[in-house]
Amino acid sequence: MKRFLIFPCILSLVIGLLVGILLPIDLSGQDAPPAVNSTPSNFTPPPGVSQPEGSSSSTLSADTDTLDLEDNFPLLGSACAVNRCLQQRSWATLAAYVHPSRGVTFTPYSTVEPNSDLTFTADQIKNLAQDQNVYTWGFEDGRGDPIQMTAIQYFERYVYDRDYTQVPEIGIDQIMTSGNALENLTEVYTGCRFVDFSFPTSDPVNDGLDWSSLKLVFQPEGEHWYLVAIVHGEWTI
Repeated sequence: MKRFLIFPCILSLVIGLLVGILLPIDLSGQDAPPAVNSTPSNFTPPPGVSQPEGSSSSTLSADTDTLDLEDNFPLLGSACAVNRCLQQRSWATLAAYVHPSRGVTFTPYSTVEPNSDLTFTADQIKNLAQDQNVYTWGFEDGRGDPIQMTAIQYFERYVYDRDYTQVPEIGIDQIMTSGNALENLTEVYTGCRFVDFSFPTSDPVNDGLDWSSLKLVFQPEGEHWYLVAIVHGEWTI
């Protein structure tokens, strides 16, 4: 897949446009994210943002309610909307994007551990701010100590540790920045697609040792892209 290279100011504009199109003002009571066919067929990205080759701006065929799985724009739109939900801590709205039966799985580092990574239901995400339970999310890189945190504490450290609406790079089905950790996302989440919001570095002096990423994994079902995983990436020992 062709990688996206987007300046932060343009990315903010894209996210704002996509959220305005794909995200209703009130999702309370809804069991599913906004249908991707709410994207106008004539909508095009602003100047400076390129769509991958071969993609189409039309989301659905005229006589079906199934996704065009080769169309990258609805996937990017859903990812940007989820990114904005995470930034604004809009848990109820985020819950509408979570897969209704599969839930959403959290991975603290790049390597997905399907037997130990924690999975939350949409209802748990909706009530995240009230959840005071301490969970074991995995093990700290380098030290090996268990990551024992509440959901909000984990979110602050291993989900939205930076403002990922301001990333300089976005990859569609492509890992933009990686280190020595195994990148096995595509092997674990077969039949899914993902968007990688990446900070290759925050300061060139650090020679890339301060990179981080937010990878959002979606499963297509009917006319929706459902969120099934949030994979955090950063430099590891």
